[in-house]
Amino acid sequence: MQKLIGGRDGITRIGRLVYRPAGLWSEQIQRLLHYVRNQSFVNLPEPFGFDEQGREVVSFLPGEVSNYPLSANAASLEALTSAAKLLRGYHDASLGFLATPHKPMNWQFPPRSPNEVICHGDFAPYNVVLNGRKAVGIIDFDTAHPGPRVWDIAYALYRWSPFTNPKNPDGFGNIKAQIKRAGKFCEAYGLSSAQKEGLGDLIIERLKELVKFMEKEAGSCGAIVDSVAAGHHSLYLADIEYITAHRMKINKYLCRD
Repeated sequence: MQKLIGGRDGITRIGRLVYRPAGLWSEQIQRLLHYVRNQSFVNLPEPFGFDEQGREVVSFLPGEVSNYPLSANAASLEALTSAAKLLRGYHDASLGFLATPHKPMNWQFPPRSPNEVICHGDFAPYNVVLNGRKAVGIIDFDTAHPGPRVWDIAYALYRWSPFTNPKNPDGFGNIKAQIKRAGKFCEAYGLSSAQKEGLGDLIIERLKELVKFMEKEAGSCGAIVDSVAAGHHSLYLADIEYITAHRMKINKYLCRD
């Protein structure tokens, strides 16, 4: 038995299976994983339902998963561009999920209009499995929810560029380098010029929604209590100020053809 660190408490690996504490959304996530894998996108865990203790059971994806500070592999341009392509593949495979027969849907994060795809909700290096410098898998779908592609991409850009202020220990690079990496991500994903319009503003909005969610849930979710106690929401607020200061520069660069 191996306790997996870097995510929520209570996640355990036994052989090729991972056992995760279940939430109200877990049945929905099991259906989502099953649906997406049936669309021939298999770069995510295989769902195996729930065990006798009520834990969610999924397959283990072998490879490197980097927390902060990022490893050299995770911080590479190769990881960034292959991750963008992986996210595009997942989004495309999720397109028909909302049209399938199902019970009432429960999501940890609220759906956002328009419901184009099923957003991953936390597409960051710590939820992407690497083989060397190539992204080969996506894990931890607890925060998945319906929404537009660009809503998911906004948070992905924050994490992969990464648009962090100079005092954030999780970040690296100056604003010029961060914007260039964001452009590479958008290009690899295949965003149109129209989809890239106003992405700087959307990143800010996405982070503000995250802070609101953390503050709302801080009294009921242990992981979020710990995150708030550690001052993570303050880091997000400082990053929001940083991105806001460079918002026009981000929008202008990303909208270039």
